[in-house]
Amino acid sequence: MFARFTTARKPIARFFASLSLIWITACTTVLAPNANVGPQVNADAPVQVALLVPGGSSESSDAFLAQNFENAARLAIADLNGAQIALRVYNTGGSPAQAADAARTAVNDGAKIILGPLFAEAANAVGVAVAGRNVNVLAFSNNPAIAGGNVFILGPTFDSTANRLVQYATRQGISRYMVLHGDDISGQTGRAAISNAVQRNGAQVVGVESYPLSQQGILSATRRIVSTARGSAAQAIFMTAGVNADLPILATALPDAGIDTETTRLIGLTRWDSVPQAMALPGLQGGLFAMPDQSTATLFVNRYAATYGEAPHPLAGLAYDGIAAIGALLAAGNDDALTKAALTAPQGFKGTSGVFRLLPNGLNERALAIATIQNNQVVVLEQAPRSFGAVGF
Repeated sequence: MFARFTTARKPIARFFASLSLIWITACTTVLAPNANVGPQVNADAPVQVALLVPGGSSESSDAFLAQNFENAARLAIADLNGAQIALRVYNTGGSPAQAADAARTAVNDGAKIILGPLFAEAANAVGVAVAGRNVNVLAFSNNPAIAGGNVFILGPTFDSTANRLVQYATRQGISRYMVLHGDDISGQTGRAAISNAVQRNGAQVVGVESYPLSQQGILSATRRIVSTARGSAAQAIFMTAGVNADLPILATALPDAGIDTETTRLIGLTRWDSVPQAMALPGLQGGLFAMPDQSTATLFVNRYAATYGEAPHPLAGLAYDGIAAIGALLAAGNDDALTKAALTAPQGFKGTSGVFRLLPNGLNERALAIATIQNNQVVVLEQAPRSFGAVGF
C-alpha cells in the first residue's frame, strides 16, 4: 500500500522533495553573512539571468526536471509586467564541479544573478564559484546547510514549516512537545527545526526520541517512544516522518501501543496528503500538518498544463518563483534590485504556492495553511496567510 524504504541514491528519491526532504551534506560558502552581495543593473534594459538545470547527467529523471524548470521559468517571464529578463540556460550535469563551471561561464557571459541549481552539493559549489564575482544564487535546494552568504534556497524548509505549526498549536493551548525523528540527516535536521520553533514560541520540548529507519527498528522503538510521551506528559508528538516512508508505520504503531491521539496530538513536519492511502491511517485522524495555498498551487498547475500539455513536476514552481521574485524587483526600476538587501525585502513575493520571502540567512519563509484529517479527508483549519504580518507570520 505504501512505498517501501529506499536508499536516497535511487533516482526518484533525489528529487521528490514534495513528499520528503532530501538532505546532502555540503561545505558552507565563504562570504561574510552580512555582506550586501549583488551587482548594480540597468532595470530599464534586459537583465541577464542564468538558469542552472540538472540536464546533461546520466539520469533521465534529471532531463525531465531540467525541462520542467526551464518551462516554468519561461512561463514566469511571459507573466512579468514591467521587467525584462534575458534567460540563458546552462546544464549542470551530474557533478558539483560541472555546476561550478557552468556558473563561472554564466557570469562570464554576463549573468547578473543565478537561478538554480537543484541538488545541494551542486548549489554549494556554485555559490563558492561565484562568491568573488558579486553574484547571488537562488538555488532550488531545501538544504539549510548551504544557505548563507550569496546563496539563498527556494525549496520549502523544515524551519518555516515547524514555526508555522508550533505557532498554531501553541495558540490552541499546546505547550509541551515531544520531538520524534528518524536517525538520519533529514530526521536530525527536522529535530533541530522543531526544537528551535518550540523554544522560539515560548513552549517547551519535554522529550526527544529517535528510531532507526526500518520497519523493525520503528516497531522495536515504539514502547520506548510511548513511555517517553507518557512520562513527560507531552501534549503533542511532533514527528519528522515522511508519508512515503516511516509515517505509515508510526501512525499505526503508536495508537496500537496506547497513545491516545485526542490527548497527545500528532503533528507532522511533512505533507500528509501526498499519498491518498494515508488519509485512512488511524493515528493521523485529528493530527496537524501544514500545506501550501492549494488555490494558488492549482492555478499554476493548470496554467502550466495548458501551455505545455502536461502537469508540471512538483518542483517546477520553484523556477517560476525565482523569476517572479527577480521580475518584481526589476519592475520597481531600482539599479540595486538584485542585491541581498533587495532580495530580502520583508514584504516578500507572490509565488506558485502562496507568498514567500527570502531571509538574510539564506533561508526562506513560505505561507502555509494548517490542515488536519477528519473522516479520512483533509480539512483546512486555518488558511495560508496572503501577506506577511497576517495570522501565522
